[in-house]
Amino acid sequence: MIKVLVNGALGRMGQEVLKAVLDDDALQLAGAVDVVRKGDSLRKAANIDSDIIINDNLAKSLDELQPDVVVDFTRPDVVMDNLRTVLGKGIIAVVGTTGFSKEDFIELEKLCADNDTTALIAPNFSIGANLMMKLSEEAIKYLPKAEIIELHHDKKLDAPSGTSVLTAERLAKARGGYMQQGHPDEQEKLKGARGAEYEGLRIHSVRLEGYVAHQEVIFGGFGETLVIRHDSISRASFMPGVTLACREMKKYKGLVYGLDKIMN
Repeated sequence: MIKVLVNGALGRMGQEVLKAVLDDDALQLAGAVDVVRKGDSLRKAANIDSDIIINDNLAKSLDELQPDVVVDFTRPDVVMDNLRTVLGKGIIAVVGTTGFSKEDFIELEKLCADNDTTALIAPNFSIGANLMMKLSEEAIKYLPKAEIIELHHDKKLDAPSGTSVLTAERLAKARGGYMQQGHPDEQEKLKGARGAEYEGLRIHSVRLEGYVAHQEVIFGGFGETLVIRHDSISRASFMPGVTLACREMKKYKGLVYGLDKIMN
């Protein structure tokens, strides 16, 4: 049994992770950490079928419970401190929080190397979303001009989403780098109208109540368009990827970026 501790356990994603771990025969829920409801059981705090008590001290929980894997779905402003603690103790990290900088990735690579452990940073744990990116990489070889629209709930803190940034990186690499899109003399009458830009690709972010996580990649060609779209209707859609990562990451070392790297 692989012992899993969930950090950010009472968040929307954290609660889904708790349920998924409890339902997986290969995984054992070792503990739950959150900044609220310390001392309450998961049964009382989240109506989850477990008497595990919530702790608010991550380092203490790691020392006491000795988990094999920590799943972190917290916030961009605290995730790096969490990972310094987790990786510093040689424990595997599976991370769904987004908003990392290039400097953060450099530090995480060093933390993994120095402590002989591994971290998976996955902007999206949905199997379908990762297939959307893979299919888009193939399409852009034939239709090299594309734009990305990502749509999320209005509580999401970062824009553009980690998924859309990863998609843009993969598409740019697949088509060979920068390409001019749109008229070279176009002017934005309202700042931001053309969205964010990565290697010529445009990313547009929508934040509205009612959405969970959605993305479409629109390809334009001579007299035609192609749309590849993925929709997460429920946060449960991310759980097969999370539990896969918990089971598989012991086979890897170092920093792994993207769920597709472990999808066999």
